[in-house]
Amino acid sequence: MSTTGKQVFTTLEKNGTLTVEIATSTFPDPKGDQVLVRMEAAPINPSDLALLFSAADLENAKYSPGKVVAKMPEPFLSGSKGRHGQRMPVGNEGAGTVVATGESPTAKALLGQRVACVPGNAFSEYAIADAKMCLPLGENSCEHGASAFVNPMTALGFVETAKMEGHTAMVHLAAASNLGQMLQRICLEDDLELVNIVRKQEQVDLLKGQGAKYVVNSSDADYMAQLRAAIEQTGAYLGFDPIGGGNNSDNVFKAMEQVAVAKMTEFSRYGSNQEKKMYIYGRLDLGATILTPSYGFGFTLSGWLLFPFLQKAGMETVQRMRKRVLDNLTTTFASHYKERVTLEQMLEKDAAMDYRAMRTGEKYLVTP
Repeated sequence: MSTTGKQVFTTLEKNGTLTVEIATSTFPDPKGDQVLVRMEAAPINPSDLALLFSAADLENAKYSPGKVVAKMPEPFLSGSKGRHGQRMPVGNEGAGTVVATGESPTAKALLGQRVACVPGNAFSEYAIADAKMCLPLGENSCEHGASAFVNPMTALGFVETAKMEGHTAMVHLAAASNLGQMLQRICLEDDLELVNIVRKQEQVDLLKGQGAKYVVNSSDADYMAQLRAAIEQTGAYLGFDPIGGGNNSDNVFKAMEQVAVAKMTEFSRYGSNQEKKMYIYGRLDLGATILTPSYGFGFTLSGWLLFPFLQKAGMETVQRMRKRVLDNLTTTFASHYKERVTLEQMLEKDAAMDYRAMRTGEKYLVTP
């Protein structure tokens, strides 16, 4: 017997019209390893916003109950050609209660349990999820478990990446975010040095209050001097950048190279031999990524995505990471939310404009 419920969809037409709306969907009975989850909490992550609204003009959009119609500017319209005309569900992760299951023992064991899941349509009253990807929450609430996957596994993935690549220190931009605070706590636990880059003094105070040793304020006049000093003390030649646009990674590369060159005993026209690597893992700034290579030839700029990393890491590492998240869900991996909104409220103008701004520490939680 199928189940019906409300769900958020986003559709981008080739003429640039973006429609985000709530519609009633029919959810089939789960089969095999599938479970049907009654969704109770789902965070709005930057990865969700890339699909939900992208760079659409929300200021001049038309708003009606449960619906937003906006225009998508170039080059984002042509850059999204692959999704033109497709009506797509939204919401990478969330948590809820399993109300029906498929026939497999793995699925049946979850019936009636609260679980965190990654169904890809978490902004919905119900969702079909893979039982093997569900994380039983035990006594933890759905709100505690709503952000149990993307941010915790990403932060742990950064640490695992650093260890795999032989690094003992990292640089992280936009470091006062929920994810950034998790990463700081993990690094303290794992004795990994972390250089946190923020842009406000209150964010410096926040992280230092949580035990961070190296916090650099990019708004300060002596930002580059602060950054060089932190890199020199930690030996951080690996970094993670969620901003993407602008010259943020460029500045980190410069500081890394300046520290490395200062240690050279002989001049080289090619710069230092020190390998420097930055991973871009988000697009908080949708503008162009600016590089002004003045840091030798030993630099690498690459992309980092969670699911490809998990595939590369292997099941044993993934299971170890998942267990660590569950064991520390309300401490190391706790998330905090600015607002809680229903499906209808998330499509109101004030809310949409606010959470689409992706300001640090102002994450929204959807309660379907």
